[in-house]
Amino acid sequence: MVNVAIMGHGTVGSGVAELIIKNSNHINREIKTELRLKHILDLRKFEGLSYSDRFTDDFNVILNDKEVDIVVETMGGLHPAYDFVKACLLAGKSVVTSNKELVAEKGVELIKIAEEKNVNFLFEASVGGGIPVIRPICQCLAANEISEIKGILNGTTNFILNKMVTENMDFSDALKIAQDKGYAEKDPTADIEGHDACRKICILAALAFGKHVYPEQVKCEGVTGVSLTDIEYANTLGYAIKLIGKAKKNSDGTVSVSVAPMLVSHEHLLSGVNGVFNAISVIGDAVDEVIFYGRGAGKMPTASAVVADVMDAAKHLKARKYISWEEGSDSYVAEKDEPTVLYVYIKTCDFKKTSADIENLFPNSLLIKNEHSGEIAFLTGREPESSLNEKIDKIFADNKKILHTI
Repeated sequence: MVNVAIMGHGTVGSGVAELIIKNSNHINREIKTELRLKHILDLRKFEGLSYSDRFTDDFNVILNDKEVDIVVETMGGLHPAYDFVKACLLAGKSVVTSNKELVAEKGVELIKIAEEKNVNFLFEASVGGGIPVIRPICQCLAANEISEIKGILNGTTNFILNKMVTENMDFSDALKIAQDKGYAEKDPTADIEGHDACRKICILAALAFGKHVYPEQVKCEGVTGVSLTDIEYANTLGYAIKLIGKAKKNSDGTVSVSVAPMLVSHEHLLSGVNGVFNAISVIGDAVDEVIFYGRGAGKMPTASAVVADVMDAAKHLKARKYISWEEGSDSYVAEKDEPTVLYVYIKTCDFKKTSADIENLFPNSLLIKNEHSGEIAFLTGREPESSLNEKIDKIFADNKKILHTI
């Protein structure tokens, strides 16, 4: 028998409990032993459930129970999650978590403790919800030298941007609908400012390239500055605007990592990912490009990934899964001045002069001009980014918007 405890009975934690109980016959058959849900930690009382007798409000009940083999952390946030998870690992218990903030900030330390104690620290659900991506990167794509990972890692912002496209709706109205539907929190900052996607791309970069990337090292920009006009002009140019998390390995061993709204060509599969769905593109030297697609959040999709990790941990109680990376450094994350194409939006009072300057400095650019409003939008040619920014600043120093393309 393998005993499991869950810390946090919120949306995901309750889904994990329900799935373990509902699919117990299937789970037990797969792991060839009985998986028993023994404790659930939560300060709240939950009466009338088939497992109400398993609740406790004392973490030490779980920590000191020698029969508990695997602890599931679904509380979210850093504290007390970090302290509880660390204590469980030090006590020789494997831990499964869906907590992206915990893994992004403390992953390298917790992995090291798990290695020292010969237990597992698994976190498939921390990126992509129900989409399998961490295990495929570590196992199915293990023979590949991965050069780049990029993707739509936040369903809330993808829903908002999609609403702006399909219903000609401005950002604030689309955000309100996302909140009404439960896709966005009352305080949506983590989603719309890119912090959620930032944590996820940090985890993916660490997995793919072998060293820890901290969120504060990542250039992060949210979607609050994207206007309906930008979306319309991008569409005319043959692109969709998506919040993209991107990590790329540089030739000198550093990595470039960013989160920002970017233009994605209609020819790329990521441009057609709509609603609350997520998609992650991985480029390897043997497989070329593979894309993982599905629901990136939600109670049961995320619970599915968590319980799969629990089952994996149950199968490997006396062996470790090789999911790890090394500590990073201040110099490990570095932006490189590489050739790129930029989208530029300018509103000008001197329309004719600005138009002429653009055509002179960017003779091969795709150009949209609206003389009545004084608006000009264009795609530059492909040049080093520093060179493009120097030219753009010559045309107009202020009142401009620049977005990258993937």
